[in-house]
Amino acid sequence: MDGKILAAKVRAELKQKVDGYKAKSGRVPGLAVVLVGEDPASQVYVRMKNKACEEAGYKSIVNRMPAETTTEELLAVVNEYNNDDTINGILVQLPLPKQIDEKKILYAIKPEKDVDGFHPFNVGLMNIGEETLFPCTPYGCMKFFEEYGIDTTGKNAVVIGRSNIVGKPMTSLLIKANCTVTVCHSKTKDIAGICRQADIIVAAIGKPEFVTADFVKEGAVVIDVGINRVDDKLVGDVAYEEVAKKASYITPVPGGVGPMTIAMLLANTMKAFEATL
Repeated sequence: MDGKILAAKVRAELKQKVDGYKAKSGRVPGLAVVLVGEDPASQVYVRMKNKACEEAGYKSIVNRMPAETTTEELLAVVNEYNNDDTINGILVQLPLPKQIDEKKILYAIKPEKDVDGFHPFNVGLMNIGEETLFPCTPYGCMKFFEEYGIDTTGKNAVVIGRSNIVGKPMTSLLIKANCTVTVCHSKTKDIAGICRQADIIVAAIGKPEFVTADFVKEGAVVIDVGINRVDDKLVGDVAYEEVAKKASYITPVPGGVGPMTIAMLLANTMKAFEATL
């Protein structure tokens, strides 16, 4: 499953919508990204998000703040964007420097502008099956099923990982899509045996090539959320070459889930913008 091609398709559809809104009202969706400090990976992500916004015709603000920024200073910036009607989405790039209270920052973002889908209000709505702003990576994973015509109803799905960013929301969205879901994590016994029962495996454990062919039954769908650097090479949480021989569908790393995360950030910003019309 090619994330680059699907992400380009999503962005093109959003661009068409933006052009329509711009012609009709002069308004376009606005996204503000706040980057605190000099984390190299975060800088790369922010550049990619900004580029995607500009290509789709969004208003895009990148606010780079020094590493020594305090919680109060960052809260002031978040509140400024909360009260700016031209900004529909606010994203504070994680991780934040240690002196900043991450929870306080994420909870300060207005739920209707929380395009990362991390605010407890949006998490609560997702967990009771309501439509809301979903976390971008799991949302992107669900888009693969839609695009490739993969029926999720009644399927056994295994999610490897229980983070608030991927594992838990992925579980909620798969339940919403009528899957029977098992969550595995570092304390789970016989993960390979559990995975062999799965029609769908979503690997988000952060261990390079953890999922081998032994984990996968013939014809399973495998989504690899992991991204790990090993000897200057990017690899996922799935041993791609051997698992691809057994899977009916599989996402590569790079070029799978990664591009979809940014595409769904734009989709969430559009959703937030349309809610104001």
